[in-house]
Amino acid sequence: MTRYLVHLEYDGTNLIGWQQNRQGPSVQSLLCDAIQAFCGTRVLPVAAGRTDAGVHAIAMPVHFDLENNADATTVMRALNFYLNDKPVSVLDCVVVPDDFNARFDCVQRKYKYVVLNRSAKPVLNANRVWWVPQKINMRKMRIAGTQMVGTHDFTSFRATQCQAKSPIKTLDECKITKHGDEIIFEFYARSFLHHQVRNMVGTLVQIGTGHPYDINEIFDARNRRAAGVTAPACGLYFIAGHYANGDCVEHNESSLLGK
Repeated sequence: MTRYLVHLEYDGTNLIGWQQNRQGPSVQSLLCDAIQAFCGTRVLPVAAGRTDAGVHAIAMPVHFDLENNADATTVMRALNFYLNDKPVSVLDCVVVPDDFNARFDCVQRKYKYVVLNRSAKPVLNANRVWWVPQKINMRKMRIAGTQMVGTHDFTSFRATQCQAKSPIKTLDECKITKHGDEIIFEFYARSFLHHQVRNMVGTLVQIGTGHPYDINEIFDARNRRAAGVTAPACGLYFIAGHYANGDCVEHNESSLLGK
């Protein structure tokens, strides 16, 4: 038995999210189908994160076990062959220790959110950005974003259906930059609550467009209705997962981030 780590790029527009169920195609189910087509065995891949319907990934770490002991290059090429007409691509593949776990060994997760801030609607980037035509005050958003950093009770920023045992999370970093008409939000943390990133972005954008939200008051309220709107899924991307084990190297996403 050999354990493999792959990084997936995917367009979540027409997918129900990472996790497979009976409601439609998921990233997990498409990868399962490709693995089965390759080796004849149905295995359940484990991802670093569970993205929702419509959310994309630039480099999602995923592990799975195969009995055929094929080399990593062969596995990557085979999976991409069977995923050729699907919105999922395997960027790389490496063999990892048997006890490596893409989900539980991940020490930091990175997400980015893209807002298109211009008067004209998106055409080429439709389903990949949140279009906000109103003028946005970057300074106000950056001040509010800085207040979100640290360990807080994020109850006001979690989805009502969130199943996490505790709302206490530590946000390591919140970066907000502007590149032409695009405003890029980047969030770094070990883990996130359900819809936490989208709810933070929705609140920050409303602050930037003039809504008088106070971040500390939102935290203190511990009530989802105290925060802003939930930003649409189409602008959200899982960027990368980081691991303490030096043998498990993340995919190089620098070129994909415009850096």
